[in-house]
Amino acid sequence: MVFKKDFLDKIINITSNAAIACYPHLGKNDKVLVDKTATDEMRKNLNQLDIDGKVVIGEGELDEAPMLYIGEKLGTGEGPSIDIAVDPLEGTNFAANNLPGALSVLAISAKGNLFNAPETYMDKLAVSNDVPFDATDLDFPIEKNIKNIADCKNKGLNEITACILERPRHREIIDKLKKLNVKLKLISDGDVAGALLVADKKHDIDLFLGIGGGPEGVLAATALDAFNCKFQGRFLFKTDEDIKRANNMGIKDLNKKYNLNEIVKGESIFCATGITSGDLVNGVKCENGKFITETLVTHKNSSINIVKKEVPILD
Repeated sequence: MVFKKDFLDKIINITSNAAIACYPHLGKNDKVLVDKTATDEMRKNLNQLDIDGKVVIGEGELDEAPMLYIGEKLGTGEGPSIDIAVDPLEGTNFAANNLPGALSVLAISAKGNLFNAPETYMDKLAVSNDVPFDATDLDFPIEKNIKNIADCKNKGLNEITACILERPRHREIIDKLKKLNVKLKLISDGDVAGALLVADKKHDIDLFLGIGGGPEGVLAATALDAFNCKFQGRFLFKTDEDIKRANNMGIKDLNKKYNLNEIVKGESIFCATGITSGDLVNGVKCENGKFITETLVTHKNSSINIVKKEVPILD
């Protein structure tokens, strides 16, 4: 399936509009309101597209509305069959407290091309595209991964930078990285953006690792696919309910390690619009009667762009 430029523009508009809708609620310390605002705006815009869309990566189950739930049908039903992955507001705390790094994220592909990930945790590894595929692996000891990356890049261990969510569950990994004298970029939230840093040379992030959301892993993989970066993930099922949900979604091997090409196939579009300014893109600005947005766009068959849009402020 080939996505034309006018369709790509419409996808960019969807995340841009969701970001703009959040603007009045930034810094109001109301996570529920700002998240609902982003979700409602994204749903409204997706339903205006001429697609037969279905959410495969969403924000929960049917009874957890108003989130864009897994299995929700979107679009007019008059166009192509599309898989949709959404995170209308990644970094809810960032937006509620007007902190850097909040994004509105959307990925689409033809039906059957995006992995239908359960709402559970995923152990992840993302590596920049200048490291050979077999040099790193989710199952390698962290020391081996770091040393192999350093060798491939002709760097010292103290020149390697690893990005990881700052969580108690990562204390052991962080301690090992410190012993290796690796530089750390610790992030408090937003592991879609964290994983994407390995693709952006200006940040000099060599790898992203650790446990985060499974749905966010699929979103990150969709973006990294356009950069030819490495991504691996393994879902972590902690409860009987997790396992039941996985089985219902067709996942039989609960310990399977997924490579990027098993998570996203074929052509896809990934858009992430800044709500508040962060490492990847600037947030929404209000200047001279206009909203100004920046969107990171990845599309396998075109150049990777930062797209700026100006939208008049309506009275």
